[in-house]
Amino acid sequence: RGKYLLLDLSQDWSLVIHLRMTGKLLWKPAPEEPARHTHVVLDLADGSQLHFNDVRRFGRWQLVETPLLCQVPGLCALGPEPIDADFGPGVFARQLAGREKGKLKALLLDQTIVAGLGNIYVDEALFLAGLHPLRVAASLSEEELARLAGACRQALETGVRHRGTTLRDYLDGLEQKGDMQNFLLVFDREGEPCPRCGAEIRRIKVAGRSSYFCPVCQKLEC
Repeated sequence: RGKYLLLDLSQDWSLVIHLRMTGKLLWKPAPEEPARHTHVVLDLADGSQLHFNDVRRFGRWQLVETPLLCQVPGLCALGPEPIDADFGPGVFARQLAGREKGKLKALLLDQTIVAGLGNIYVDEALFLAGLHPLRVAASLSEEELARLAGACRQALETGVRHRGTTLRDYLDGLEQKGDMQNFLLVFDREGEPCPRCGAEIRRIKVAGRSSYFCPVCQKLEC
């Protein structure tokens, strides 16, 4: 759910895991000695293991009674999932109600508005939708809202298809690097040509985060 991993256990208990910056949940087909920075090892019924490795130790685990999952702080406040079938401009408009003066980049990073989008995929979604990261929500037409909703879904589905983005140390559950970094359209491509128009991709700071965009394809309109 969003950036949380929910593991259903027996007797109505669940594990709630958030990997944060450097956490990795690695599947081992057979028991093995935990590597450095491994803080949790789960023995599974089939003889395999899950190892939780986290260099910076920002990751969080919670054991929760399953009926009380809706009360877990952070988890209970999550917005809708962009990959849900009913996610569209109407849902988006309701989520943005009361925040019309907010800038798109900051709003899309807010997990209470839309769940699961991080810095990379927000930039990719805004590019796909042709919207500047500094556009305010109130300036969007219904057609632009629909375009942005579709772009959020497309950005996440593309990321999943390419098994995530490895810019530094990200590994998937099988300890393999992701491949999405080879398919990014604008993120981390400052000074390179836009894949659509050839203009130079720029970087600015929005909500304290680096934001990459094409100044031609993503014009800042009032």
